[in-house]
Amino acid sequence: QVQVVESGGGLVQPGGSLRLSCAASRSIVSILRMDWYRQAPGKERELVAGITSSGMTNYADSMKGRFTISRDNAENTVYLQMNSLKPEDTAVYYCHVEGTTSLFRSYRDYWGQGTQVTVSS
Repeated sequence: QVQVVESGGGLVQPGGSLRLSCAASRSIVSILRMDWYRQAPGKERELVAGITSSGMTNYADSMKGRFTISRDNAENTVYLQMNSLKPEDTAVYYCHVEGTTSLFRSYRDYWGQGTQVTVSS
């Protein structure tokens, strides 16, 4: 069974913090990168942050300085530490994995079901 499962979402007040986790199945034996995307109602899905298996990171401009992405390669897990949260951060956050279940097969995209983050007073 191949799964990508997010956790850690919830309700937080403006200025608060949350840490999201994304665990990819161990059956994904090689991962090129893992990313966090988000989608708010009425808006298109946007990239929040990404990290390669070697640790190279990138962030959307609006998240720089507030969000930090990290990973645990041994656990096929990526984290998103979110600080100084704003109401406009409210969205469903999705984990994306570019990986393969076999080194003899093509890499493909895997997506989690998403976790809701709501920033409100």
